[in-house]
Amino acid sequence: MSNSYIKRNIDNHLQSWRQSVSRKPLLLRGARQVGKSSSVRQLGKQFDHFLEINFEKKEHQDAKKIFERNSSPKRIADELFAMFGIPVIPGQTILFLDEIQSCIPAISSLRFFYEEMPELHVIAAGSLLEFALEQVPSFGVGRIRSLFMYPLSFDEYLRAMGYTALADAAKKSSPDRPLSDALHHQCLHHLIRHIVIGGMPEVVATYAKGGSLHECQQVLDDLTTTYNDDFAKYKVRVPSSRLREVFLSIMEQTGNKFIYSQASQTIRHEHIKEAIELLVMAVVVHPVMHTSANGLPLAAELNHKFRKYVVFDTGVMQRFLGLDISNILLGDTLVQINKGAIAELFVGLEIIKSMPCNRPAYLYYWQREQRGSQAEIDYLVQQGDHIVPIEVKAGTRGAMQSLHLFMEEKKCVKGIRTSLENFGRVGNIEIYPMYGISTIS
Repeated sequence: MSNSYIKRNIDNHLQSWRQSVSRKPLLLRGARQVGKSSSVRQLGKQFDHFLEINFEKKEHQDAKKIFERNSSPKRIADELFAMFGIPVIPGQTILFLDEIQSCIPAISSLRFFYEEMPELHVIAAGSLLEFALEQVPSFGVGRIRSLFMYPLSFDEYLRAMGYTALADAAKKSSPDRPLSDALHHQCLHHLIRHIVIGGMPEVVATYAKGGSLHECQQVLDDLTTTYNDDFAKYKVRVPSSRLREVFLSIMEQTGNKFIYSQASQTIRHEHIKEAIELLVMAVVVHPVMHTSANGLPLAAELNHKFRKYVVFDTGVMQRFLGLDISNILLGDTLVQINKGAIAELFVGLEIIKSMPCNRPAYLYYWQREQRGSQAEIDYLVQQGDHIVPIEVKAGTRGAMQSLHLFMEEKKCVKGIRTSLENFGRVGNIEIYPMYGISTIS
């Protein structure tokens, strides 16, 4: 495969934004290295002029001063032209402000571009944006549009690998229209490899170009080093060693209610909580919130004493934990891998990636709150006016007592079981293979 751009689902949203008459400056949000800059550069090919400013690069530090001393978009545009020699012309130029979290005045300027130069295509991106937005009280509600970006989904991964027809077939399948056994087993083969390498674009690109799994592991090692280095950037708030310790514990506790004492015997709970909040703000960790699920919206009845967390990528998780990938590749289930937790993680991430990208994605689960009860539903989603429970099985077998109990108690019209099985149906329980879970919405 060539060095061509890996197409992303968010590209369609970027195109709609480009063509919109009532366009607002766009803020592309997500963790570091998930492909934000690449997608913007691809979009930029459709403009006469493309001006990219990266506020973390040394050679672009002088550009910060332009935003620091000016609030007028016209003056900013004139000075940027003088500095870079690239015209900033409404309708012809896209102005890309990358790593914008490193220049607070540039974030503040976005609202003025909307008010005073709305015809100019302005797009910003950053990997630690939530920290910076805290420092911008008048951020510009209603004047700026956000899109959220994540690592590649399974569908994006298949297409990046050149299996477009297989991706189309999987996308069109359903419990009433299962795949053929041959195509199902092909999807399982690719699913396992996707779980091993994850969805980080650089890793997927390495594999798509013919790189070995060993080379992919090396790229993952580089990425984990980058994230470890990033932790040092938070040290004003939380020591980087504490962040690494809590991050590791979150991965070790995947699939279970997070227990603070398991994260550390020496760190106070409020300090662990602070570290988790920073990791969530950096979008490298997603909370899975407990809801009583007595009605919609799911967020109406949260129990903050119960909370799970999932890390943002399966490949990153397996490298941080040092999992034996041969067990993943050669096994016929995922049960033996971290007690099946990686299967629950994968499903949660696919649900997040299938949600509308114009608002933050949230995950919910349910657990019977009576003492001694073991009933638990891995994920809950909303479909129309209904709450739909999702139970994850790491293999092709497993009882569904919790699913039946929840459905009876909450009067659910249907439930979903996701596993390594093909699409199917058992009464009012729909069966989705893990690779097809994104098609439920």
